Amino acid sequence: MNNREVWITGIGLVSCFGEGAGHHWETLGGKTAPAPVIDSERFKPYSVHPLPEMDWSKQIPRRGDQRQMENWQRLGTYTAGLALEDAGIKDNEEIVGAMDLVVAAGGGERDIAVDDSIMADAVHRNDREKLLNERLPFDLRPTLFLAQLSNLLAGNISIVHKVTGSSRTYMGEETAGITAIQNAVSRIQAGQSTHLLVGGAFNAERIDLFLTMELGHFVYRGEPAGIHARQANGGGMISGSAGAFLVLEDAEFARKRGATPYARLSSIVSDLGSREPQAASARLDTLLNSLEIPSGTAVVSGASGHGPATELEFAAIERKFGKDVATRAFTTMIGNPIEANFPAGIALAAMAIRNGGFFAPFEAAEKPLDGAPSSVLVSTIGHNLGEGFGLVEKV
Repeated sequence: MNNREVWITGIGLVSCFGEGAGHHWETLGGKTAPAPVIDSERFKPYSVHPLPEMDWSKQIPRRGDQRQMENWQRLGTYTAGLALEDAGIKDNEEIVGAMDLVVAAGGGERDIAVDDSIMADAVHRNDREKLLNERLPFDLRPTLFLAQLSNLLAGNISIVHKVTGSSRTYMGEETAGITAIQNAVSRIQAGQSTHLLVGGAFNAERIDLFLTMELGHFVYRGEPAGIHARQANGGGMISGSAGAFLVLEDAEFARKRGATPYARLSSIVSDLGSREPQAASARLDTLLNSLEIPSGTAVVSGASGHGPATELEFAAIERKFGKDVATRAFTTMIGNPIEANFPAGIALAAMAIRNGGFFAPFEAAEKPLDGAPSSVLVSTIGHNLGEGFGLVEKV
């Protein structure tokens, strides 16, 4: 491995607060944290951090392209365009045409009407396996299935933004976002790529998602509260619609085109295994100890909110840094955007580095920080499986 330096040169970010790296820093980087944007009525008893009003045509000009995408694909394609624009290369056909693409994606959105109809019939049937076999040949449209393929987000980004280098798509909830960025960083460090677009998107405003989370005992039902407050009440996830994409470049490539970096993405480590507390704690300690973390490092946490996973994450950070470390659990503000969780954390860390500051505490339980960190650790412990850490440093 050549171990080339990886620069973050463009950020695309959309959350409940709005869009753009500059807007998010203005909103979240002040002396006091804003109130989270939460909808607690539409999916009662569940809450969600919703998307803002979006004018998709600003990044997806053709109506035909917009119509054939589901919301998570529109969001990802839109956010990817923001990242290219922020890096100053959106209209540079030579650079974008040779750009590699790595995407973290979910499994597509379901046909809620079909699901409702089948479940309504199932209430009156004991032979539910037979019912499914009767209904699926007529209700599962091949065109609908094709529209839900995970790699279509990458396909739409390639079509709309002309990103036509190599393409990879990873699935697997929060782990997908970690793996996507780890793959992108590894490719640049090894000299296999000079510049990449990497990230993910998640549409949290879906009834089927709340059913899935409820069945897994992951969802939070109480009055909206921050991560720490929820932990004291047993924990639980509040999801959030968000998209996060990054332009990563070999430092030498970026210098030659005169790019100004946000920060250096030094290293990514990840693992996946049992969540038995002793085994999981040892695995997290091994990951953290494998990183060369400078003193004075702050932490940006993508804590899911799910009680056991969040407890493991906060305990590992405390063992590594002590009780006084400045940790910001950004999911308190924008919810857990699953596949986009780790990319969003990297984006927020890079914004803080470039702007020479940090975020005010998002909750009373978080420690204040005087001054500006020159390095930020980003942590994401998936609500179900998988965990990763990334080190973002000043160039």
